[in-house]
Amino acid sequence: MDGSKSPTLPDDATLTEAGLAPAARGRVLLLACGALAREILALIRANGWEHVDLACLPAILHNTPEKIPQAVREAVERHRGAYQAIHLVYADCGTGGRLAALCEELGIEMVPGPHCYSFFEGNEIFAARAEDEFTAFYLTDFLVRQFDAFVWKPLGLDRHPELRDAYFGHYEKLVYLAQTDDPALDAKARECAARLGLAYERRFTGYGDLARELQAWLGE
Repeated sequence: MDGSKSPTLPDDATLTEAGLAPAARGRVLLLACGALAREILALIRANGWEHVDLACLPAILHNTPEKIPQAVREAVERHRGAYQAIHLVYADCGTGGRLAALCEELGIEMVPGPHCYSFFEGNEIFAARAEDEFTAFYLTDFLVRQFDAFVWKPLGLDRHPELRDAYFGHYEKLVYLAQTDDPALDAKARECAARLGLAYERRFTGYGDLARELQAWLGE
């Protein structure tokens, strides 16, 4: 893909609060969570998918999943006339099946799995580990970078650190599911685990099922 045509990636704070507007190019739109923008754009560039555009909803919807289906509906209605196809790059993400029902109603496909932790690790692998990891707290690359915005401040731990045990007393370890090999992110994830008083484990997942799903949708 011609790099001059690639969408400009906003900073993480913008992806968290505002998302990413589409570049109005290509025939296919990927409508995604802002937390996945970096990984999706990397896959678009690596595969030369010049027929693909990307729009992202604010990643902070991760903290209020009941709002995701309506936000998706509005975005699909807003963009549908400009593209031949729209694919939704969300898993269930805490919507209790409502997102899957919406996609069936709208006639669009979505990424299978309960959440991004699962499809990054691989849904089958994640499911196999689930029984032994119900005391694990997961982070991805994006959530490591945005730990304060998604975890520390929303839970009030910046003001009341004594609440840590109330929120995380039943967890035993923080598992960093790493999409990239980045020593700085590894160090930050270790710091996040220490702040929460949890053991630390890093697993390199790459893009997992996300890469395979996009290839199935977009490969030409």
